[in-house]
Amino acid sequence: MALSTLTARVDENDKRCFDAFCSSVGLTSSAAINLYVKAVLRERRIPFEIKQEDPFFSPENQAYVLKSVQELRSGKGTAHDLIETNE
Repeated sequence: MALSTLTARVDENDKRCFDAFCSSVGLTSSAAINLYVKAVLRERRIPFEIKQEDPFFSPENQAYVLKSVQELRSGKGTAHDLIETNE
């Protein structure tokens, strides 16, 4: 089987830490990356979840929304229709 080279740029500190981790579990960095490639090809997906949390559902924002709802229900504040913009 012919081999090919895959080149990627990573932060210098991340590479050093990655190399150290791989060494600590008995792998070379190349072997670890090959494990990743094989997992992607076998599973036909990235083998871990990649997500960005929706800031609307953050605990801080939920607390703010609940406080605002309580204020509206107690007669404070003013409810209004959604104002649409072209932005």
